[in-house]
Amino acid sequence: MQEVDTPRGKVVVPLLPKVERQRLHDMVVEHLRTFIVEGVLAPGMKLNERELCERLGISRTPLREALKVLAAEGLVDISPNRGATVSSMTEGEIREMFELMSGLEAFSGELACERITAAELATIKALHYEMLACREQNDLSGYYARNQAIHDRINEAARNTALRQVYVSMNRRLQALRFRSNFSTAKWDSAIHDHDEMIRALEARDGKRMGAILRAHLLAKRDAVLAQEAAAGGAPRFAE
Repeated sequence: MQEVDTPRGKVVVPLLPKVERQRLHDMVVEHLRTFIVEGVLAPGMKLNERELCERLGISRTPLREALKVLAAEGLVDISPNRGATVSSMTEGEIREMFELMSGLEAFSGELACERITAAELATIKALHYEMLACREQNDLSGYYARNQAIHDRINEAARNTALRQVYVSMNRRLQALRFRSNFSTAKWDSAIHDHDEMIRALEARDGKRMGAILRAHLLAKRDAVLAQEAAAGGAPRFAE
């Protein structure tokens, strides 16, 4: 474990294991993506290549290759003169992206209710129970990983390739904000209630109900993130 400065102050985070040479590229990308999602690398932060190389146990070449991937995903900005920084969004961009994602998630849920298999539903329910166990242990990282796996499985169950491509691209840019939406205990518990309702809608194959739940679920996350910024007293966390 180590203490890390984040926009919420100092927090204790687990040290990620040194990156093995096998599957080096994918592992570096995944580690950096996790740092960004969980706020270890905050929006607008300039990335120190030397420190990241030491933390991950790699040279600068694989690090720079990974940063290019994250730049293509919209998570990192790379400037020829300033190096790499973690991307940030304006308040307006956050509103618009959550509104769009709410529509994508709603459509995914409607199609999933028509097309999901019994095996797929069983997997989602298992992830749901694991997610509840993480909540009981106050394990936000474990909770979030299973939460996102549930949303991802619902999208896959929609069986629409075009929808899948847009969803994955958009969701990568929103993951850090979705993670932050659970910092409030009340919002966290409200999200769990929504997931309970999602399971019921999937079991009933009620696409209309499922779509409505998912749309409201994503808009609530948008509101939680924006409320956090307002409560922070207008600190310049958004890009200008």
